[in-house]
Amino acid sequence: MDTNEIIARAKEYIAQEQDENFRREVETLLADSTANKAELEDRFYRDLEFGTGGLRGIIGGGTNRMNTLVINRATQGLANYFIKTFPEKAAAGTLSAVVAYDSRRYSDVFAEATARIFVANGFKTYLFTGLRPTPELSFAIRTLGCDTGVVVTASHNPPQYNGYKAYWNDGAQVIEPHDTGIIDEVNNVTVVKTISRDEAIKSGKLILIDSEIDEKYWAMVKEQLFRPELIREKAKDVKIVYTPLHGTGAMHVEKVLGDLGLTVITVPEQRIPDGNFPTVEKPNPEEAPALKMAVELAEKEKANVVMATDPDADRFGSAVPGPDGKFVLINGNQMGVLLTDYILLSRKELGKMPPHPAMIRSIVTSPLVDKIAAFYGVQLDECLTGFKWIANVMAGYEKSGNNQYVFGYEESYGYNVETAVRDKDGVSAAAMCAEMTMYWSSKGKTLLQRLEELYTQFGYMQDMAISQNFPGAAGVETMKSIMAKLRADGLKTLAGKRVVKIRDVGTSVSYDPLSPKKKDTVALPKSNVLQFFLEDGTVVSARPSGTEPKIKFYINCSVPVSNGDLVSARANAEKECLAIETEIKAILDAAS
Repeated sequence: MDTNEIIARAKEYIAQEQDENFRREVETLLADSTANKAELEDRFYRDLEFGTGGLRGIIGGGTNRMNTLVINRATQGLANYFIKTFPEKAAAGTLSAVVAYDSRRYSDVFAEATARIFVANGFKTYLFTGLRPTPELSFAIRTLGCDTGVVVTASHNPPQYNGYKAYWNDGAQVIEPHDTGIIDEVNNVTVVKTISRDEAIKSGKLILIDSEIDEKYWAMVKEQLFRPELIREKAKDVKIVYTPLHGTGAMHVEKVLGDLGLTVITVPEQRIPDGNFPTVEKPNPEEAPALKMAVELAEKEKANVVMATDPDADRFGSAVPGPDGKFVLINGNQMGVLLTDYILLSRKELGKMPPHPAMIRSIVTSPLVDKIAAFYGVQLDECLTGFKWIANVMAGYEKSGNNQYVFGYEESYGYNVETAVRDKDGVSAAAMCAEMTMYWSSKGKTLLQRLEELYTQFGYMQDMAISQNFPGAAGVETMKSIMAKLRADGLKTLAGKRVVKIRDVGTSVSYDPLSPKKKDTVALPKSNVLQFFLEDGTVVSARPSGTEPKIKFYINCSVPVSNGDLVSARANAEKECLAIETEIKAILDAAS
């Protein structure tokens, strides 16, 4: 896109944007368009598109930014899609939507704008009176029987970001063909219908909600637990330090765990919602710096476990004390393994295992859990990255009746222990982790000790993620080039180990690189993901992000444990991961 096109798009945006702050940003840039050429290009070279999590971008003026104009167009397009998809309900005036938002800057503004547009288009619209977690939005859609829902959030991204997640009537985020259908409608929007807040309320179409959904959600979370007697007996022996990272989680986590009788000490500096996230660079429980204050408080209080949720409380992070009393971070794969083991063990012990149990993991999640599921006689299915795909497989179970869902998770700290929510749920994960901690404590074990038992039985796993940003239009082309080169050339070896299978989800084929003409079909929806399976069981996956300007490589090393020697297994896994990391970084450096 040349400079004239960029300037034309910027002027068109100014003419349409009603928010003075966003409009002024672009006017200031246009006043010296030569000096601000790169910034203008980044803001206008494209329109934000729905990815694995919907819309997500930097807050500011521009078509490639999160602002009221982009939100308005997205909502009008979303409304148009539902009106066309369900014409009888639209004609009868019975379409409905629910809207929630987190603690980020402009979240409340974007949420109200979304609700008012739904109302203007004839939707009965429920709007939470205050910030709420993403999983509660999913729960509300199902509880209220809504056709769609939106939560305004950018999850764990830095403070300059915000986002918009669109949901289907089953409580899951939209997937194909609906996502592309919505994009088409958004791109064709010429008129946005809206209404004032007062008029919306007077019409009876805008309904404010809070405790009536909160209380049902809390009850549902507590119903997932297996051992209420153990909780009553051991609750006072367990001390939890928790941080909501300035987000939505405190209200729910404190309520649920408090009702169970647990002692919860919330990090005071991070308890109050604040979209600037003043105590962390990134409010991401996947990253150690975000848990620093919680860990320091936990060591001071001699707590049993640290728990953290991200700003919209769908992700869950944790840390537990090691033998020396210093806290050790539990990564997403490790917590997934621990929860899988505990949930399946509990169902088996208590006679609650359904006839045909099944669980789900994403394709970039460690395959170690496959062995644990098989040990308990549970079917394990893979899906694409993004929790909407776990929800899609879950829905498939219900439709066919052939399997019953027992658990689903992905390595990026997302877990779901219930069917009433069709997204990852940090609140229910916190409750289940608390019960699991008490259970193993009653057996004289810590979570780390149980994890080591699982390693000894099923093999040691070492995980590593490599992420590199490629911002702007040039970055998009660079990422395309990297994936194209990997597809064309493949990887024959990594860390001195032969690649025995390449799975190209983008073209729906898998093959041995030594016999590339002999191909098998991949039973997954197409997605721009490449996976390399090594002869020792290690898996390396390459995936450009659907919501951020970066490409990610996931390394899942699997090493057997001989004669209980975890030390040697860990050393071998670390050595292999580091060797693979070196080779991957060389590929990225060459592309940069």
